[in-house]
Amino acid sequence: MVEKISITTQILFSDPLPEAVDVAIIGAGVVGIFAALYLARAGKKVCVLEKGRISGEQSSRNWGWIRQHERDEAEVPIAMEALRLWKDADAEVDGATGFVTSPINYLASSQDELKGLEDWMAIAEKYGVNSVRLSSKEVSNIFGGVSNNQWVGGTSTLDDARAEPWEAIPAIAKLVHQEGVTIIENCAARSLEIEAGRVTGLHTEQGLVKCDHVVLAAGAWSLLFARNHGVSFPQLSVSLTAMQTAPMPNFTEHNSADEDFALRRRKDGGYTLAVCDGNDFFIGPDAFRNFFKYIPLLKESWDHTFLNPWAPKGFPDAWTTKRTWSADQQTPFEKCRVLEPQPNMKYVQRAVYAFENRFPGVGSPQIIDAWAGMVDALPDVVPLIDTIDKLPGLVIATGFSGHGFGFGPGAAMIVKNLVLGNKPAHDITRFRFERFTDGSPMVLGPAL
Repeated sequence: MVEKISITTQILFSDPLPEAVDVAIIGAGVVGIFAALYLARAGKKVCVLEKGRISGEQSSRNWGWIRQHERDEAEVPIAMEALRLWKDADAEVDGATGFVTSPINYLASSQDELKGLEDWMAIAEKYGVNSVRLSSKEVSNIFGGVSNNQWVGGTSTLDDARAEPWEAIPAIAKLVHQEGVTIIENCAARSLEIEAGRVTGLHTEQGLVKCDHVVLAAGAWSLLFARNHGVSFPQLSVSLTAMQTAPMPNFTEHNSADEDFALRRRKDGGYTLAVCDGNDFFIGPDAFRNFFKYIPLLKESWDHTFLNPWAPKGFPDAWTTKRTWSADQQTPFEKCRVLEPQPNMKYVQRAVYAFENRFPGVGSPQIIDAWAGMVDALPDVVPLIDTIDKLPGLVIATGFSGHGFGFGPGAAMIVKNLVLGNKPAHDITRFRFERFTDGSPMVLGPAL
């Protein structure tokens, strides 16, 4: 039986630290691993440094959706490419990611909610996304007649997909390793080596690796690493809870979410469940520092955000977390190998109740596991994917705001082109680093 990835998961890769590479990647999540694959195939010598375990944090703790549906317009063409890249990668690993084409549906319990969903259909039509409107009867049919028929309608992207987060990135990492990429788990990156104002290497807890480029794809830890070098951006993290049911009747193969509840069919015969209207936020120094930038987002999400006055010891924005260090000092990354927030059992109970209420013909789900992941978020709910002018050689890909699993291969392709000095295939203006300082208005993307 496949289990979720944690600090107790067996280390898969412990290659020796090379003296020099072309590109060092910090973080072995979905973006870091796919970027390593694409850079290696572009002829680059690559090393991936992971402080804990492959895909140990949010890249394995998400819902497993591979989604074009209802995305921010700037993300749509990248998500379309990412879907193709996921399908191609799954074929290369003989289906080991669990990739399955299955519609993703957003369902509405009121006419006002439905109008908001249907407004996105103009974007789908603009880019040729295979999305459709759903009537109340069509929604009922999706669930085989076992639902309470509470939905007035919805929208669906028919060729979206799902994969298994506990299995997908470790499977791709094995492919990456076969391509000649050095991967080192349990080895934290500490700081950049900088000479004449540009990146020339990366200090790790095992020593220095010389390189021309460093890709920072460290999820919730990215800001902590970057600020140690004077690079700051308003990233915060929220904890989202999800859970696994025991195997149960397959009443739907679709991935669906409404205002409060979401589910995905799992390969093991159960479902992954989550609430859509509940998250935990831990207040720390960065929360105070970036408060004003988050006001527009807080106005939309205040009613379903639970504020905790302090983060557990060792968390990225904990009050006691060290903010500066030198290359020869132990870092916060070594003190917290895998960030494993506790699931909020209140949300587990709410998800069970929501399931029972929506699907009375199925009955109560048996929850056999629950977990939480720290989602790296930015105030406009779209990622940062950019080079850093003040530090040539540094590329940052972070702040995916809970949307990174499905989007990851497309983001990794952008990272590849930024490292190679090529123009990305898509317009990435919306994801630029300078948007937080150049006076640009804060335009919120979709939260889900």
